[in-house]
Amino acid sequence: MANYHNAKELTKLTLGKQTNYTSEYNSDLLQAVPRKLNRDDLALKNNCLPFKGEDVWYGYELSWLNNKGKPIVAVAEFRFPCTSPNLVESKSFKLYLNSFNQTKFDSWQDVKNILITDLSFTSGVTADVNLYKVDQCPALEISDIEANCIDDLDVTIDDYDYQKDLLKGIQKLGTDSKEEFVVSHLLKSNCLITNQPDWASVYISYKGAQLNHEILLKYIISFRQHNEFHEQCVERIFTDIISFCNLEQLTVFARYTRRGGLDINPFRSTTEQTAPNLRTLRQ
Repeated sequence: MANYHNAKELTKLTLGKQTNYTSEYNSDLLQAVPRKLNRDDLALKNNCLPFKGEDVWYGYELSWLNNKGKPIVAVAEFRFPCTSPNLVESKSFKLYLNSFNQTKFDSWQDVKNILITDLSFTSGVTADVNLYKVDQCPALEISDIEANCIDDLDVTIDDYDYQKDLLKGIQKLGTDSKEEFVVSHLLKSNCLITNQPDWASVYISYKGAQLNHEILLKYIISFRQHNEFHEQCVERIFTDIISFCNLEQLTVFARYTRRGGLDINPFRSTTEQTAPNLRTLRQ
């Protein structure tokens, strides 16, 4: 369990509480979670982060009415830089998007402008929003990914609690530097508040002395009973690897399966600021 589970900033959230859906536009439904909660736990300062990156969301259940009352549907892409002071809490995001359902807007651009305004206010930084027709979203095409999957390794697991120290000895120092791109589809964590399972594929690329794949896989599996938000899990993975390894470059990117019409895909890197398209069948 994360140390900040009972932080007062989380007590006001609708997450984990019974709520009523509204189908009339209401920006007040959006709720923020300060990023500093878990960054304090990781001893990270927003003005001196060891990574760059962003959180990429896709909304699959966005609909509104045109000025003649005809329903319009779209797939939405939302991007928030990792330097934003706040996360957008996912349940509030779902409730907010549902509030568009019976609201009339003159154009797609009007919807996009409102989304940018509201989400920028909640996150504390300018949000990037794009709307696509449901059959024309290039970013959601299934990717041909050449990462080395480590899931078939024959490892023995007898503990499913998060353990940072599993990473001890993961790097074979003194060996030649190499570049490697690996993936595990076995990342599972649980919502910090509701304990609902969150499933993900985690992509890790690095440059440096080789990492031990068996140790890395055991570490990833140790999140199986861990309670934390998506973005926080990825930052924990990134900072844990950095703390045990002397690497020239590191990128951690998790593609979570959608829940309630939204998926969240946090991307953290020493070198890159924007996430690539690594969508798999589970997304």
